[in-house]
Amino acid sequence: MSITTESELIGMQKASEVVAYTLKEMRNYAQPGMTTKELDNFGGQILNDLGAKSAPYLTYGFPGWTCISVNNEFCHGIPSDKTILQEGDLINIDVSAELDGYWSDNGGSFVIGTDINQHQKLIEASKEILHKAIATIKGGIRISDVGFLIETEAKKRGYKVVKNLTGHGIGRSLHEEPSEIPNFRDRFNLARFKKNSVVAIETFISTTSTFAETLQDGWTMVGNKGGFMAQHEHTIVVTDGTPIVLTERNEIWN
Repeated sequence: MSITTESELIGMQKASEVVAYTLKEMRNYAQPGMTTKELDNFGGQILNDLGAKSAPYLTYGFPGWTCISVNNEFCHGIPSDKTILQEGDLINIDVSAELDGYWSDNGGSFVIGTDINQHQKLIEASKEILHKAIATIKGGIRISDVGFLIETEAKKRGYKVVKNLTGHGIGRSLHEEPSEIPNFRDRFNLARFKKNSVVAIETFISTTSTFAETLQDGWTMVGNKGGFMAQHEHTIVVTDGTPIVLTERNEIWN
């Protein structure tokens, strides 16, 4: 969507604060021995208490309130009573929701407990690259140039980007124009960021894979060449200068 009134900005701020707060609280709540279903129910209760509705459930009938992906799962992991979090697991939580007609999206990868499996370097790369990417975005900048920056920064650190997972426009629904904000330079994508538009910017930084494939459950995605992936995501408003990071309250950069 494009922000045209102060009430629209306030609506987006409120929805964004809800998803950001939910993500932060879920991250703090997660611990070894807990099932991903327990963690999801905790997040779902926060959304409900704040008057918000789960976006993946509302839009796609997703079997959970949030997407929780563990270890080799890249994204869209289904919360389960059978998945028990272990010390050192790489976990990604993606929280998106609707509140009073406004939609917002954010996500982050982190380690459960102690980093015994050495995932933190990948996580830090994803966070740093998202920060650099968002800092360059303003009205008139080519979407493909931001994708080039993300891929270049990933390569510098010895990582790859997942090419079929992208950021996207958001606001009045979960996915809007621009429908794809890739993590690489797509030379056929001539679109530019528009001032006052709302977009969800996501990094998909991987150890070995460049494409994500869907498992038989119809939701969970894993790498075409295995390995691990870290994702971080903020919903922002594009301006003439520094973007407004609507989901800053999630503290993924802290």
